[in-house]
Amino acid sequence: MKKIQTLLNFFLSEKFKDKSENVIIYISIFAFIIHLLFIFLNKFNLFNLALVSSLFSNPIAAIYTPFSFILIYEVYLLVYYLPKSTTIYIGKQYEIILLIIIRRIFKDISNLELTRDWFAVKYDLIFLYDIVAVIVLFFLIFIFYRLSDLQKKEAFIGNKLERFISIKNGIASFLVPILLILSFYSFYDWIIKSFFSVNALVYNFEDINKIFFEDFFTVLILVDVLILLFSFLHSDKFSTVIRNSGFIISTIMIKLSFNTEGILNDILLVFSVVFGILILYIHNKYDKLKKNI
Repeated sequence: MKKIQTLLNFFLSEKFKDKSENVIIYISIFAFIIHLLFIFLNKFNLFNLALVSSLFSNPIAAIYTPFSFILIYEVYLLVYYLPKSTTIYIGKQYEIILLIIIRRIFKDISNLELTRDWFAVKYDLIFLYDIVAVIVLFFLIFIFYRLSDLQKKEAFIGNKLERFISIKNGIASFLVPILLILSFYSFYDWIIKSFFSVNALVYNFEDINKIFFEDFFTVLILVDVLILLFSFLHSDKFSTVIRNSGFIISTIMIKLSFNTEGILNDILLVFSVVFGILILYIHNKYDKLKKNI
């Protein structure tokens, strides 16, 4: 048991974080080249990829693959920062949904129809919605981190702070094997459904954008609830309780967005970040007011 805990702690160490960053970069480059190779084979009918033509018909769509690995690293960073800062942990969730939209743009770019009837073509409109959402979300994340810089440390004192950080570190360690299992299962399930299932022809390939991440955000909701419950044991500060509860609501809205598409998907994602920003802003103002009373 002690060896397992030591191994999990190693995964959350600064040394492992730095090494994994370099590894992800090399894997992303290699995967990008392999994806381009499959596109070349598909173009000359040397390999039948008709079922997944949206990803293997346009070289630009190959950027989808390295972005997938970058997203994996962002998921790791989210777990890494969980014990260190609640706001950075939430900020990483927002970064992940922004990268998901950017990755989706590279996948859907092969479906664009640059005609005079731009606003009458579904995929053109989705592309436009996603481009606007990227700009808005990027700016909102900037505001969120600015507000988090103004925020004071957790409202715990002495041993209470150390104990709460220790609990969050335990939760992060528990998340490592769960996310590994979930990622391998999600990839395996997609491979089977896309290439080997007898129902592959009716399989909705657009679901590739929510593979792993829909279940991942379900796990995050449960983790956020655990953090909220444990925070009750260490602090009865009203503003902190409301802030953490608001962050849970924000994560739930992100989770709900995976069941939508088009402009509704972008609106839900933008509103989830706006909600998180407003919660953090009011929390900071509330703490400042209480301090001056």
